[in-house]
Amino acid sequence: MDTIVALATARGRAGVAVIRVSGEAAWTVCERICGRVPPERVATLSAMRDADGRLIDRGLVLVFDAGRSFTGEKVCEFQVHGSIAVVSAMIAACLAVEGVRAAEPGEFTRRAFISGRMDLTEVEALADLIDAETEAQRRMAVQMLDGSAGRLVDAWRQDLLEALAMLEAAMDFADEELPEDLTEHVRSPLLRLVDGLRSQLAGRKAAEAVREGFEVAIVGKVNAGKSTLLNALARRDAAITSERAGTTRDVIEVRMDIDGVAVTLIDTAGLRATEDEIEKIGIERGMQRASQADLRICLLSEPEEEPPGIVGPNDIILLSKADLWGLPGVSGKTGEGVEKLVREISSRLVSLTRESPVFTRERHFDKLDRAAICVESVLEYVERGDTCWELASEQLRDALRCLDGIVGRVDVEDVLGRIFSSFCIGK
Repeated sequence: MDTIVALATARGRAGVAVIRVSGEAAWTVCERICGRVPPERVATLSAMRDADGRLIDRGLVLVFDAGRSFTGEKVCEFQVHGSIAVVSAMIAACLAVEGVRAAEPGEFTRRAFISGRMDLTEVEALADLIDAETEAQRRMAVQMLDGSAGRLVDAWRQDLLEALAMLEAAMDFADEELPEDLTEHVRSPLLRLVDGLRSQLAGRKAAEAVREGFEVAIVGKVNAGKSTLLNALARRDAAITSERAGTTRDVIEVRMDIDGVAVTLIDTAGLRATEDEIEKIGIERGMQRASQADLRICLLSEPEEEPPGIVGPNDIILLSKADLWGLPGVSGKTGEGVEKLVREISSRLVSLTRESPVFTRERHFDKLDRAAICVESVLEYVERGDTCWELASEQLRDALRCLDGIVGRVDVEDVLGRIFSSFCIGK
């Protein structure tokens, strides 16, 4: 493969910039620019010169041998002052060496995948870590980047292969004496496997919520103080407030971070019977959106009021305009009870993030679900005493292909294209 070069740090003015070169000619690039190749994996101060011998900058240079670098290839990294002029001159000096070209987006990581330094879930985790905005997203990405998904898949593969070997033996040696407990040798690893698959699938919604954020809807009657509370929680005037009933007619969203968890606050139209068609549509849309939210905050206009039907036992019910009633509750106008409400929201949502599984993407869960269905079908054969081992074996091979697809052992080109399109060039 060609030797590639790119800026590995963010573009623009900075204290330090890192320029990465990967490929067979990486050390040649180092020798041309620095005059020598320093000891491997030792940060070395060096003058850096262009093809005409003119000084570009003085900085640190590191080299890594093939098999001991991020990409798995020979790598050279230059740490220079982060001005646009220095970076441009350094990249031009690298490109002046024969066989060196500019890297495509995500190409360094693609090479790490091809060389076996990373599996597909780790590549996806790296993309998620770069995009992480909250602490929960960071934790989830780091867990997968650490290889936890790959290790789990490897353990499941062993269970599948163990059961598959027993089925193959039953087919190949059908006329010979087979162990009486052959069925149990098939059943035991598959039960263990399907438990693991279903356990991960149970966390599908939690994983999606951590990646995309939780939705928290504020519901209640007209003039219950929903928009005022939204503004108080968001610490800005995101929604128009007025004494006039029915001011909010459409769903208003505010994105925020609550204790490391991404949250979208939703302000809905106030509930009331109305002949106004536009307001009626707004109320219907608001209730539909609120019913799909992860958590609802119901504001009661008076102490004896009953909450609407979409509010469940796990939602938060508060008396609104506590400053007027002189009773415990919340007031977006004075701020009374707002911090306590934030802590309560945090407590509810953080407990949900603890349930998030190792796997994170819809692609993962689709393949896990397909694998679980295949394994459960084989278990049904076993429970019925069915001896159609050829069909059972094919089902297990299908499950194996699903697991291999998660970590990138099969059918990965389309997935790689989508992942790497989101990477910056230097990654």
